[in-house]
Amino acid sequence: MTAGRVNPRFRLEDQGILGLGKVHYNLMEPALVAASVQRGEGELGQGGTLLVSTGEFTGRSPKDKFTVRTPTTENTIWWDNNLAMSPEHFHQLHKDMLAYLAGREVFVQDLVAGADSEHSINVRLVNELAWHNLFIRHMLRRPEREALDHFVADYTVINCPGFKADAARHGCRSETVIAVNIDAKLILIGNTEYAGENKKSIFGLMNYLLPEKGVMPMHCSANHAKDDPEDAAVFFGLSGTGKTTLSADPNRTLLGDDEHGWSDTGTFNFEGGCYAKTIHLSAEAEPEIYATCSMFGTVIENMVYDAETRELDYEDSSLTENMRCAYPLNYIPNASATGLAGHPRNVVMLTCDAFGVLPPIARLTPAQAMYHFLSGFTAKMAGTERGLTEPQPVFSTCFGAPFMPRRPEVYGNLLRAKIESQGASCWLVNSGWTGGAYGTGSRMPIKATRALLTAALDGSLNGVEFRKDANFGFDVPVAVPGVADVLLDPRRTWHDPAAYDAQAAKLVRMFADNFAQYLPHVDEDLRAVALG
Repeated sequence: MTAGRVNPRFRLEDQGILGLGKVHYNLMEPALVAASVQRGEGELGQGGTLLVSTGEFTGRSPKDKFTVRTPTTENTIWWDNNLAMSPEHFHQLHKDMLAYLAGREVFVQDLVAGADSEHSINVRLVNELAWHNLFIRHMLRRPEREALDHFVADYTVINCPGFKADAARHGCRSETVIAVNIDAKLILIGNTEYAGENKKSIFGLMNYLLPEKGVMPMHCSANHAKDDPEDAAVFFGLSGTGKTTLSADPNRTLLGDDEHGWSDTGTFNFEGGCYAKTIHLSAEAEPEIYATCSMFGTVIENMVYDAETRELDYEDSSLTENMRCAYPLNYIPNASATGLAGHPRNVVMLTCDAFGVLPPIARLTPAQAMYHFLSGFTAKMAGTERGLTEPQPVFSTCFGAPFMPRRPEVYGNLLRAKIESQGASCWLVNSGWTGGAYGTGSRMPIKATRALLTAALDGSLNGVEFRKDANFGFDVPVAVPGVADVLLDPRRTWHDPAAYDAQAAKLVRMFADNFAQYLPHVDEDLRAVALG
């Protein structure tokens, strides 16, 4: 039995998926919210939001993600960073997952990844949970209803949180599995209710496909000047660096908060929605995102709330610090309607330096930009994890190693070529600590960070005096209107300059030790940056 709108020549049975119970095709938000509540998957929240819990899994499971090793992928996948699965094990996993689904109710969404039709892919999501189907409907781009009548998917994702893998039988590590088969154009997800696996599986797929077309896939947020889509900016950054917050500038148009491509014609969003962290979210600091948490259909994930009033508690992280909300992009007032913009005039790399060494902003050459892109540095703060007593460096290449199927130099070289061909300005922005490391110094003032970013994006920063940083060799502004001069020289903010020098030398060594893995794969000018 089927319900909903679908291409009559591209039903699940046309894909060899037989013997299911009721199949719901392309239900819209009201029906999916209703189904989620009726099935006991979640509760209705204020404003018609959907309140859900993901149970044991409150984040991604990168150690359980596998790529099928075939002649196609043998020499294209970065196997040091991606676990391999045999075609035989994948075939058995697929067979057993379909057997698990026999007689069960499923929800299907036919969606598009990529706002640029030249580089987009059609994706079919088959979900065991109605709320997962609602989530991915928010996150990817929704075709016009009429287009569904002839929609054919390029790739299919089957997600069954109730299915438990068998490590020996399926060639995986545990009962949880995310298996990507490029040749079969199929992704299988089992034994995790964390909704982010749906969207990140598609992001990883785009990261594999687009470089062959000369398109740079980016784990970044993006915006453009309000009246000039050609004046675009992209913001790379790991979790906690301000990627979502700093790109959500009310004076600029938001392209998206997480996944974008840079083609020969400009920048485009992969997605049609946002997946924002809600811990410590407030109406004062981030009014646009806060407002979505009471809008119809927004998925509120792993948040504590009052059982009677359904009022959300933004400070209670007892379920997880990774509590989130998922909503369509049009819920943000200044969001782009097209998801398209010109070439980035500014490339911003965000870091949260808990060592208190890096300046609040620095200008990078293309070679320096590639160095910091491949490094993908941020830091965990002391006290944020059990046993962590001092800042700990985190190096995640390309600001998103878990989502990079190809070697990092592929993405680094693409980014560098784009930067050089378009003459983009590159900036390293530290939203972390000043006046000392975490525990001694203080967090970089958000007003100063925003003022420096505004000056970078409007071009006024190019006209100020710069000095050469003694530790990393990049250019640092000496004085910027509206920003205290002392902030621009981190050494001056420390009470003990000698202690700063020691901390800086330590951080430089950390960078060098991490970058040693890339030295055999990069050219001479990048080696010169790396070796000082």
